[in-house]
Amino acid sequence: MIYFDIGINLGIRKYHISFDEYLLAPEFQWDRVYEWKRGIIMYQIKLADTDNRKIAEQKDNITIYEYHHDMSVDPGAAVSAYYAAQMNVRKRQALFALDSSHGVVCQAGAMQWIAGKVEAGTNVNSVGNFAKKLLGASVTGESVVKPLYTGEGQLMLEPTYKHLLIEGVSEWSGMVIDDGLFLACQSTVNLDTVSRKNVSSALAGGEGLFNTCLTGEGLVVLESRYPREELVEVVLEDDELKVDGNFAVCWSASLSFTVERSAKNLIGSAASGEGLVNVYRGTGRVLMAPL
Repeated sequence: MIYFDIGINLGIRKYHISFDEYLLAPEFQWDRVYEWKRGIIMYQIKLADTDNRKIAEQKDNITIYEYHHDMSVDPGAAVSAYYAAQMNVRKRQALFALDSSHGVVCQAGAMQWIAGKVEAGTNVNSVGNFAKKLLGASVTGESVVKPLYTGEGQLMLEPTYKHLLIEGVSEWSGMVIDDGLFLACQSTVNLDTVSRKNVSSALAGGEGLFNTCLTGEGLVVLESRYPREELVEVVLEDDELKVDGNFAVCWSASLSFTVERSAKNLIGSAASGEGLVNVYRGTGRVLMAPL
């Protein structure tokens, strides 16, 4: 006889059944169930697709949920919530399945709930590492210490009205992201702060002197103002991209970034009306916002 604690909705119901009886019990045959085994205890959470909640994207152990309508509103806010949904302004959440090979690092305060045997630590492993992250946080706006979640279970992040993008870091050969984009990543991804190669790119380019750089193997979830279908991706092969303004959301760390005149001389720059432009040169990728 095996003892199970099974969480259903907000209540706990206890059953003394055999494992075979559990598998055959009709009341437990749900369409979509997440299960965790901790010795002889199994937790279950019903998180099925509904008319309102749908899976927007799913890669590896990460699932992005999107709520088509904000139904938890009072009558006074119902009209604005309805038209917001029509304009694709919707709540979205990221769910991570944790196991021995999948940990998660996220922004401080981003966690909404945890189920299973999950422990919270930090992504700081030494005093020197803390000093480095303190400096990086002061110039990028990111949290100094980010929580690291490991174990067996599920981690759901707080809902956001921004768009959640899942990107493979290794596909970018290192990814440099704009300030405020980082939400969470798999624990196999390294987070560092990189500086510009020259001061001109920072002062004139509008991108700042420092940015967060992601390296290693794994997935990252970015919190973007723009949906993926509006973003423009440019793939460079030993070539260059000139952008009039700081429209780049993220770019490969292998690319060099400088600020240059739009033409070879001042007269040409004045005639084009563009002045200075951001130049990404080399081999890699650039993801740009439409406005």
